[in-house]
Amino acid sequence: MPHSHFLSSVQSRTNSLLEQVLPQPSARPQRLHQAMRYSALNPGKRIRPALVFATGEMLAAEQANLEIPAISVELIHAYSLIHDDLPCMDDDDLRRGIPTCHIKFDEATAVLAGDALQTLAFELLSNPISNGKYNLSDHQKLLMMHELSRASGSIGMGGGQAIDLMMTNTQSDIETLESMHQMKTGALIDVSVKMGFIASDCQDQVILTQLATYSSCLGLAFQIKDDILDIEGDTETLGKPQGSDVEKNKLTFPSLLGMDGAKKRAGELVDRALEALDRIPLNSEKLANFANFIVTRSN
Repeated sequence: MPHSHFLSSVQSRTNSLLEQVLPQPSARPQRLHQAMRYSALNPGKRIRPALVFATGEMLAAEQANLEIPAISVELIHAYSLIHDDLPCMDDDDLRRGIPTCHIKFDEATAVLAGDALQTLAFELLSNPISNGKYNLSDHQKLLMMHELSRASGSIGMGGGQAIDLMMTNTQSDIETLESMHQMKTGALIDVSVKMGFIASDCQDQVILTQLATYSSCLGLAFQIKDDILDIEGDTETLGKPQGSDVEKNKLTFPSLLGMDGAKKRAGELVDRALEALDRIPLNSEKLANFANFIVTRSN
């Protein structure tokens, strides 16, 4: 299946699942539930759910057992975007081509919507009732919650955002920048792949090690491409203001490596990701397509 078809099918599937699990907009408190739906259903690439599905399918996981992990990661991602856009963080007015949550609603509602989306992710993962649609063991559920918590917290995405804020208007080195983005951007990409592994019956630690190398390289390449698009892209295609990182004097890969150097580094990371997949004796075509997609996308 071509990558575009796979990604499109995952987007449709994820949107449908989110529609089912999100509170209805008419349920009290209506404004909060409307804000949650506004942000979570805001059309996105759904890369993280797609990584859960692609990894799990490669390892012969039950399709139904991948659904809750996939949308749980996406709910965490949606919450993080709401909070990143707040005036006290990046202070952005546009996300995916529409007003950010705090602009559409208000700042307090946006904070609460982000909090509620985060807790909904863990509520879904922790469901103690096994059924035909979600039949993971308690151990698998607990392990997923553990990994997603770490990826979201102070040693993952949350910590990466804190470092990013501290590094604005400062100078640093490439090692520090890469370390920060391994936390801020890479952690959720890492855990998406890991949750696909956990949802399967695979216990092969060699495969897990190669998948970790793959996802680590993928996360950094994704961020480098984002930095490049902030300079070379346009607002309409990006769905957010072009040049916003430069305007805020944020430390980026092009600012440290130059544009050619940043593109070269992204290419090197993709090569490393593909090499890791080559060491896995399974059909990893969908994951390989992701690596190529990361550096060729336009938004």
